[in-house]
Formats: sequence, C-alpha cells, structure tokens
Amino acid sequence: MSEAERTIETPDDPPAGDGTAGSQETPGSADEPGAAPRGRRRVAVLVAVAAFAYVLDLVTKTLVVRGLENEPAIHVIGDWLRLTVVRNAGAAFGIGSALTIVFTCIAAAVIVVIVRLARRLYSTPWAIALGLLLGGALGNLTDRVLRDPGALQGHVVDFIAPKHFAVFNLADSAIVCGGILIVLLSFRGLDPDGTVHRD
Repeated sequence: MSEAERTIETPDDPPAGDGTAGSQETPGSADEPGAAPRGRRRVAVLVAVAAFAYVLDLVTKTLVVRGLENEPAIHVIGDWLRLTVVRNAGAAFGIGSALTIVFTCIAAAVIVVIVRLARRLYSTPWAIALGLLLGGALGNLTDRVLRDPGALQGHVVDFIAPKHFAVFNLADSAIVCGGILIVLLSFRGLDPDGTVHRD
C-alpha cells in the first residue's frame, strides 16, 4: 500500500459526531468552551457564602460572650425568644454533650468532603448549600479548637434561646439551612455538577 493510500484510509482527525468516546463532552470537560470559568464562578459562590456565614457567626459569638456571659438573659420577644450564653459541649442544639471530640472530628471530615466536592461544582444552588454547611462547620469547629476547656474539646457558644426549644447559634442555623437545601435539590434531581437526573 502506498503512502497516499495510507493517508486516505487513516485521516488525522475523526469526523465530528462519529460516536467515538473521544468526541463526547461532559459538563466539566476541558474541551467545552467556558467550562473552567463556570466552575470557578460556582466555587467563588461557595467561598463567599461560607465566609459570610463564618464571619457572622464569629462576630455574634464574640459580642455575646463579651456582653452577655454571666449576665441576665435579654428578652427579645417576651419569653418566646431570649438571648443568653450557653456553653455547649455537644453537637447542634446540645445533642451528645459527652462526645465532644467525636463531633470535632466529624466537623473536620465534613469540611474535607465539601472542599473535595468543590472541584466538580457547577451548580449555584449547590454552591450556596455547601457554602452554608462549610461556614457553619467552620464556625463551630473554631469553638472546638480554640475555646475552653481545651483544644478539640472546646465548648461551642450558643445564645439564641426560643421558648420550648434548644439554645443554638448562627452556625447551627447555617448547617440546618444548608442541609434542607441539599435535600430539596436532591428531590429535584439536581446534582452538584449541574446535571439533572430523573429516577
């Protein structure tokens, strides 16, 4: 077979849409124009939401510890909503006070999982949900690491006390809101990479 015949039979580039695996594109494919910028924008949303939730939680805890600890509770709406400082050794809403180190490790693991998931994040609603989870987890983890009685065993500062309900903080609220949003997104079939599936 001549060189010309070989060239005709083995073209350098396969025709578009020939069904080969190499011609298929995915939402995160490097071949898709603009895929990387879209991914960066979603990660930026996650980071912004997490930073906002974390800073807001940190600032409110600092203010209430300075102004309210060992002081009478402030009644915001009569007995229905009070502000009072409670040191919580357990998880959100005071659950599991004897498992402080366990909850510290769980919070750290959640943060690692969210950071790894961010690499394939192309959905804005998922970015908001994960940002809320990340900010809340970081807020309570900061208390676990830095507050008394010691590293990894620190007590979380709670201060929002509704009537007939557990005392909680803004980090707990962010975690719960993020979790609810994730459940809703899962029911709607929206995945973190932006695709929609139907069961």
